[in-house]
Amino acid sequence: MTVAGVTVVLFVLTDMFHTLANPGALGRLSRTMLRLTWTLSSRNRLSGPLAMLVVVMIWGVLAVLGWAAVYWPHMDDGFSHATEHGSGPGALDAVYVSLVTISTLGLGDVFPTSAWLRLVNPLEALFGFALLTVAVSWVLQVFPTLARRRELALRLVHLQEAGTVDLLGSLDRTVVHSLLTDLAASVTRVRVDLHDYPETYYFREPEDVGSLAEAIPVASRLVEAARTSPVVEVRHGGAVLGAALDDLAEVLQRSFLRPCATTDEALRAFLADHSAGGAAGRRPAPS
Repeated sequence: MTVAGVTVVLFVLTDMFHTLANPGALGRLSRTMLRLTWTLSSRNRLSGPLAMLVVVMIWGVLAVLGWAAVYWPHMDDGFSHATEHGSGPGALDAVYVSLVTISTLGLGDVFPTSAWLRLVNPLEALFGFALLTVAVSWVLQVFPTLARRRELALRLVHLQEAGTVDLLGSLDRTVVHSLLTDLAASVTRVRVDLHDYPETYYFREPEDVGSLAEAIPVASRLVEAARTSPVVEVRHGGAVLGAALDDLAEVLQRSFLRPCATTDEALRAFLADHSAGGAAGRRPAPS
């Protein structure tokens, strides 16, 4: 039982490490719960925050049960109890000790007397403090990436509303080149965010106007317009933006979507997956 408890605690630690301290990775539990919540909630706007809350709660529950399993076989001879137990301490007492310790309450009615438990018990309190810190840090690192994604989406919407695609050939070549390469840099930042913080994929924007999945086709149309331009600077800027879109599509397919034949197909699958209730192009959840 003690070995099983240690295994559960190590599993939670590993999942927390890959989710928060290993850029580009998610723990197996975290990834499964994020995708499952995303699917079951029909891509609701609360899917992302709800999934993160579920993951943190599961980490906490598994940690409490894991530490309780460590204590359970030793509740009789390894702990001192302020009250008498007619049938001897059992599983509920072990869970109680684990809850009190991981929450750092330290009520003092049950405390370890065995030497090794006196070392292990404070470790759980440190684990509980680390879990709280991890939950707060996870939230703080997610929302700046969402702001960058929303900023790019709104910028593309504004370019579309200004008729930039149709006016591309009549604008100053230097302005167009700067515009296209600057957009490419923004797309690259979003690509890096999706790679380093894959949990942000499972967030839908509160408004469709701020959805990158809705706005990204504007960038594709700019690439097509620049590709046929007789001006070399415009063609170069379009090629840079096209390469950034290809890279973004590659990350989307590798981590979130099924393989697609072209970048445009991958971006359409991205839009379908972020449409309320849509499931086209989505990878099957891991077994």
